[in-house]
Amino acid sequence: MIYLALDMDLAATAYVILGLLSWRPMSGYDVKGLVDQSTRFFWAASYGQIYPELRRLSDAGLIEGEERPQGKRRRTVYSLTREGRARLREWLDAEPEVYELRDEGLLKLFFASASPATAASTLEAKRRAHEQTIERLREIEATGKPEGFALIVLRYGIEMNEWMADWCARAAADLDAPERAA
Repeated sequence: MIYLALDMDLAATAYVILGLLSWRPMSGYDVKGLVDQSTRFFWAASYGQIYPELRRLSDAGLIEGEERPQGKRRRTVYSLTREGRARLREWLDAEPEVYELRDEGLLKLFFASASPATAASTLEAKRRAHEQTIERLREIEATGKPEGFALIVLRYGIEMNEWMADWCARAAADLDAPERAA
């Protein structure tokens, strides 16, 4: 089984799960809740991705589940196996391959020449979204829970969103500049 686990291709969601399980054992519900409070700001994962990936990782021997019902609800708590920890370390040791940003606001702005009147509202919506993200990240920071590397990434998110909100305001001001109107 180790051979299979180390040779199988893993989806990005698998590494999110392995990484979270390296912190502590948790259920699929716990994984999703933690994703929503942490990685979703830069790498989202839905229930539709998490539960099939948990089964796949379990079948590959990278994680193991233990039934721990809560009341009448079925609940499986997963933990990393030695093979899963090795696979996570292998992934962490490799240089990242994806530095991708997907932003519908930027995409719409890129094509705004087809409808120039939409540019200002797109920038305003994007600015508001970044300010809401900053607010949410500051709330998470205030809990004192993010520590170590998670705190470093949280601060990156705050600073990046602050820069993006400021950029949106500057770009909107450029749209309003007299030379632009001509």
